[in-house]
Amino acid sequence: MAKRIVLAYSGGLDTSIVIKWLIENHDAEVIAFCADLGQGEDLAAIQEKALKTGALKAYVEDLREEFIKDYIFPMLRANALYEGTYMLGTSIARPLIAKKQIDIAVKEGANAVAHGATGKGNDQVRFELTYYALKPDVEVIAPWREWSFTSRQSLIEYAGRHGIPVPVTREKPYSTDRNILHISYEGGILEDPWAEPTQDMYTMMVPPEKAPDSPVYIEIEYEGGDPVGLNGTRLSPVELFEKLNALAGANGIGRVDIVENRYVGIKSRGVYETPAGTVLHAAHRAVESITLDREAFHLRDSLIPRYAELVYYGYWFAPEREMLQTAFDSIQRNVTGTVRLKLYKGTCMVVGRRSPYSLYNPELATFEAEKVYNQKDAEGFIKLNALRLKVHNRVRSR
Repeated sequence: MAKRIVLAYSGGLDTSIVIKWLIENHDAEVIAFCADLGQGEDLAAIQEKALKTGALKAYVEDLREEFIKDYIFPMLRANALYEGTYMLGTSIARPLIAKKQIDIAVKEGANAVAHGATGKGNDQVRFELTYYALKPDVEVIAPWREWSFTSRQSLIEYAGRHGIPVPVTREKPYSTDRNILHISYEGGILEDPWAEPTQDMYTMMVPPEKAPDSPVYIEIEYEGGDPVGLNGTRLSPVELFEKLNALAGANGIGRVDIVENRYVGIKSRGVYETPAGTVLHAAHRAVESITLDREAFHLRDSLIPRYAELVYYGYWFAPEREMLQTAFDSIQRNVTGTVRLKLYKGTCMVVGRRSPYSLYNPELATFEAEKVYNQKDAEGFIKLNALRLKVHNRVRSR
């Protein structure tokens, strides 16, 4: 009986090769699974390509709503940034894709699951930690850790010999990953961290210097920590992201160029475009600034780096990520209100925020005369907090 394998399939260079390689080297029946995460591709054509390349079946599933509501929104509620910069657009997609692979494997009676991630990258970890978390006895096949190919160029040559169309050329050998949250670029010309990306490496946004000369003002409405409307119109999560991606992208907002620390121990240079995510990150922090208690705010912020690491490393279904999520979400109930932002040539500036649960008290904040706050009380407050510093100085001066 032939082995049956469910492959995470994108139609890109790696997975296009993997179907044929699995059939040849594992005597396998391959079931391809392509997740619609808002990548803007012709998924019917990708499905047809998988079948023509040799797949027994090819699933295509629209996961955009689930992706945003159950993965992106929780991550945005946590204000997660890996190493203070990366908005985790690729990282957050992998656990959902892997989860659906396991679902299909159970449905189809498959013996194994497979992915096209390399043995040097993070995605192999993200996929496989999810597989094992959800189906501990699953067999995992990672072709990049088995086959004799040593580079993407060798894959391009293999594809040419077997008549497999791939979206990568010698002129543009970099790897991309796109979904409704972002697009990433890695490899190729980016392997020189000194080299500036070329102008053709813009997809979801325009270069800031080509953005309009006049600013655009927008308002985003929040309820319980999640965005629910734009400019006075309530929108579904998918509609909201599509509109914000267009607005922010047209104004050159959302690009980062970073050298990041991969989980496997390698430094890697990546370019990312995250238009809507960049705006929503700024907006969420703005509404939090007037609705969250100071100590809860600061404690949560101290845990963000750990949460972001867990997402980046692939521990979405780990108990520690779920524990942090529960803690973070517990303070989001009153993160409700409206934020006004100014989009202009690559910048996203918060220019207004309001909330029915605002903790901001103009009578306390004012520099004008008021009767709420007795400024003389500050003297005792300062002296009590200075007490340990005085003691420390006396001991140090001996």
